[in-house]
Amino acid sequence: MTYCGYPGRPTQDRAAIARAFVTKMIYNLPTTRALLERLATDKSLRRLCGWENKHEVPDEWTFSRVFSEFAKSRLPERVYEALIRKNYAEVLVGHLSRDSTAIEAREKPVKKPVTEESAPTRRGRPKQGEDRTKQQTRIERQVSGMTLSDMIADLPTACDVGTKQNSKGYKESWIGYKRHLDVADGGIPMSGVLTSASTHDSQVAIPLAYMTHERALICMT
Repeated sequence: MTYCGYPGRPTQDRAAIARAFVTKMIYNLPTTRALLERLATDKSLRRLCGWENKHEVPDEWTFSRVFSEFAKSRLPERVYEALIRKNYAEVLVGHLSRDSTAIEAREKPVKKPVTEESAPTRRGRPKQGEDRTKQQTRIERQVSGMTLSDMIADLPTACDVGTKQNSKGYKESWIGYKRHLDVADGGIPMSGVLTSASTHDSQVAIPLAYMTHERALICMT
């Protein structure tokens, strides 16, 4: 019986596991197994996470399952948003930088489906009676009155191939994703959006502006 009186194993403490994942990022541990090895030997760190005994630390499969739960519920994003709202509620952000960074992934890129926006159009004048209605681009749809949640949902998030030009003028390609960030003074990220690697930065500028405006006071100059 569990502590709650129901049959089966007791539910692991999600708060302790969340603190352990923060520890993994702070110490730059590459894998969950490396995190578990560190928790097994570092008594002080284990207590900070919430476990007195090393036998109380969940196994690797539990960490993997809980990580999926956190990802589906967007827990890290919601916690960070609450932190920014709390600390920047009355702080004026004088400078805001908007950029993106490549995130490589060990996944197979998804083949892009042909959509009306990406399909090639016939050149020249239309034939008599032919209706060539120009489809709105993603940016045009955003400025036409979409809500922030609709803008985020409209952005592509599948793993694909991205290409950018480096500082030396050469093109670089990677398989994975792209992280778009709004960064305030001092290098503090105010908001962020994860998209497919091929997504152009201009398509995420408006959603990022809306997100940052909701969380802090931005100096418009």
